[in-house]
Amino acid sequence: MDKVYDVIILGAGPAGLAAGLYAGRSRLSTLIIEKGKDGGQIAITDEIENYPGQMVEGESGPSLIARMTEQAQKFGAERATDTITSVELDGEVKVLKSAKNEYRAKAVIVATGAFPKPIGCENEAKFIGKGVSFCATCDAAFFEDFEVFVVGGGDSAVEEAMYLTKFARKVTIIHRRDELRAAKSIQEKAFANPKIAFLWDSVVQSVDGDELLSKMVVKNVKTGELTTIEADPDDGLFGVFGFIGYNPNSKLFDGILTLENGYIKTDENMHTNLPGVFAAGDIRVKSLRQVVTAAADGAIAAMQVEKFINE
Repeated sequence: MDKVYDVIILGAGPAGLAAGLYAGRSRLSTLIIEKGKDGGQIAITDEIENYPGQMVEGESGPSLIARMTEQAQKFGAERATDTITSVELDGEVKVLKSAKNEYRAKAVIVATGAFPKPIGCENEAKFIGKGVSFCATCDAAFFEDFEVFVVGGGDSAVEEAMYLTKFARKVTIIHRRDELRAAKSIQEKAFANPKIAFLWDSVVQSVDGDELLSKMVVKNVKTGELTTIEADPDDGLFGVFGFIGYNPNSKLFDGILTLENGYIKTDENMHTNLPGVFAAGDIRVKSLRQVVTAAADGAIAAMQVEKFINE
């Protein structure tokens, strides 16, 4: 591709789409590259309650992202579906390469986000898609009237557990501590839900089964006691959903951008260690990873790109 864009935005989550909206409105030639579905983590979130200006009567991740995508397109942001495999970011013209294409721009905004951490138990990889999942919105319907377990104790884990109660007959939250880390308002809803049970001070040590997940061993972290949980014979399987945090999607930038625990270091204006390269959203070192902060990052990054190009 011979065209040199003003800015290429890598990732179409809330940060990338907000950056695309602001860059487009500033009349910058803008390309958003996304390898999968718009929205990132929020695309698999069933219910959103804390995004300012959302539909109060009910907002889902997909509905919010659909409007963000439409806004970015309205202001002229071009789109490409591709997987970038290598980058050259130290020259005046930045180059992003995929298996088939080469994209060029004067500036780049990295908004590649993060992906779910594995549960960390034995045989986990073997049962992904066969009982082990990291997306309640994607897979809840497969467990209609079955029993499911949610690993984690933060906001995402508890919110997804509540969503799963719409499908499963029972949802048990497995948490390595003796109290949840989720916001109090979310905890109150969970404790009031008769379908939700709790397994405290516990971690999943292993999962097993024939073709589908039907057995797991849970360890009490305080006593060391092991408990084997098996599927109801009439069911033949159960589900285990992992929500214990995220890993940054930053492998592409290792050794190129300054990282801290895998997250990209920026200043308050989203500048990385390389001129003309910015980072926004969950990929960067920050204290709060929410849709609202990702969108703010994207707006700031786009305005800094405009300033960078004009100077």
